[in-house]
Amino acid sequence: MGTQTFFSEKQRFRQTWLWIILIALDAYFLFAVFKRVIGKNSFGDKPMSNEVLLFTIGTMLFLPLFFYILRLDTEINSNGIYIRFFPFHLSYKKYAWDEIEACFVRQYNPIAEYGGWGIRLGLFGKGRAFNVSGNKGIQLVFKNDKKLLIGTSKPEEALEAIKKAGHPGT
Repeated sequence: MGTQTFFSEKQRFRQTWLWIILIALDAYFLFAVFKRVIGKNSFGDKPMSNEVLLFTIGTMLFLPLFFYILRLDTEINSNGIYIRFFPFHLSYKKYAWDEIEACFVRQYNPIAEYGGWGIRLGLFGKGRAFNVSGNKGIQLVFKNDKKLLIGTSKPEEALEAIKKAGHPGT
């Protein structure tokens, strides 16, 4: 008998505020490069060397590309819950149903509980979190008392998938 998939989601960093910050930083450093390298004028009271400035702009131009490719993949099937935070995880990490004590969807505060979005370590015993945006997630409590929160933009669908999987800890 094959594995039945109940839920699949791919989330990306597409928040407007994040892209405004990334583009503004790139524009600032491109202006500095233009003024310094092409215009031969100093930029600021203590200007960087041309080499450091070019290295910095290279790094700053890479950041939007990096955030563009970041992706949180979640799948709930009859064997368990699978997650991958690409490009940090090239393959899925499996959390089998028999390892999970409780599994439910909840609202959380990403800043107060986990210090933001991404791959996070929770504060005050909250466990780890993988989240991209929003404030809803799939909370896993393992039999060894460790916790993991997986952010989702589809909380109702995730809850329905957990029920379909027949997990006893829901």
